Amino acid sequence: MAKTSSWLPSFLALGAVWGASFLFIEWSLEAFTPIGVAFLRGALGAISLLVAVAFTKSALPSRLIDWCHLAVVAVLLNAAPGFLFALGQEHVTSVMAGILNATTPLMTLLVIGLLFRGEKTSANQIAGLLLGFVGVALVSGIATGLGENDLFGVISLLGATLCYGFSFPYARRFVLTMPHDNTALAAGQVLCSALVLLPFALGFGITSGPLTTPSIIGIALLGFLGTGYAYVWNYRNMKLAGSAIASSVTYITPLVAAVLGVSILGETLTWYQVLGGLIILLSAAMVQNRLIVVAHRPKKRGVRT
Repeated sequence: MAKTSSWLPSFLALGAVWGASFLFIEWSLEAFTPIGVAFLRGALGAISLLVAVAFTKSALPSRLIDWCHLAVVAVLLNAAPGFLFALGQEHVTSVMAGILNATTPLMTLLVIGLLFRGEKTSANQIAGLLLGFVGVALVSGIATGLGENDLFGVISLLGATLCYGFSFPYARRFVLTMPHDNTALAAGQVLCSALVLLPFALGFGITSGPLTTPSIIGIALLGFLGTGYAYVWNYRNMKLAGSAIASSVTYITPLVAAVLGVSILGETLTWYQVLGGLIILLSAAMVQNRLIVVAHRPKKRGVRT
């Protein structure tokens, strides 16, 4: 494994950018519709990644079947979640969105358990999944009232992370096995998301009001960084530090989202959101087998006489 000093800067940058994405979405929504936010972040992200492809002289996929698989992942990992997060943040705070984004590992395990029976889940992972639902109930304020948030927004955010849950097993099976550079695959994927959303953006509208300085800054940062070069950083982290360490960036993003939401947007952070967020992070660690709470007990074999 590479020295920490080689991958730590890009690791922290990725956590900061993805955590700040919820702030960027809030700014973008001042002038853009949810479908407009999703489309523009895909279009700007595609431009960033295509520049990276040209710079690295990578080759984009050439087979139609490869582009079909990339389009499926683009819908599940970019287009649908991009729309649902923007739609959800019209109804809930960016703090809530950042915290609920941490349910992605839980949704992935849920999808694997329901649709990919060949992959076994441990008792520790199941316990983590159940604990995660407790965390979601606390974060959403179901027990104490939803406060600044409403149920539609919460469902939209959970729908976005559920899409992530479907995307990862599909990508592992059909995309990561392609003989192409990771940057090229990311560029193709994000480009597909923009093309998929283009007719919806034209049909339902991209803007909802006059452009503002925060909305322009927000969509630019969300597209070029959060949906563009962030993928390059992510693949770099996986290459230098390994996928296990690289994926732990999801533990940073809720903290960044909460700090920015409270300090810049003036949002409130309640005790039950803090407690629920910590429980979600704990459950995510269990689901990813980073934390073993429920030990595996091998079945006892019968004693022959």
